[in-house]
Amino acid sequence: MIPLTRLTGAQFALNPDLVERVDCTPDTVITLVDGTKYLVSESLEEVLDLVLDYRARVVAGASAFEHRDASASRRTRLAAVPPTSYDAEEPGGTETPATRDHTVVALEPRTI
Repeated sequence: MIPLTRLTGAQFALNPDLVERVDCTPDTVITLVDGTKYLVSESLEEVLDLVLDYRARVVAGASAFEHRDASASRRTRLAAVPPTSYDAEEPGGTETPATRDHTVVALEPRTI
């Protein structure tokens, strides 16, 4: 969210992902994708700087998140193991996990 000021002096926060257009007529008018318009006291350049700073914070946060989760266990191949089935034919009628016919299938990690 970016902080903005209405012409009345009231402050509000705006989600910059919803901004379609910013006009300077001479007041700064922000038009959202749904057609809602806001008149703000910030200049066109100030609004652009606020949006760019917001996007930079989002990218920096995502980068920090990736570095924090870059452990060796997360970078290894993934494997799918079928659910454990139970074999009721064991002596004594007890159910124990069946270990036969289990296949491990290697999966490639998704890349975006």
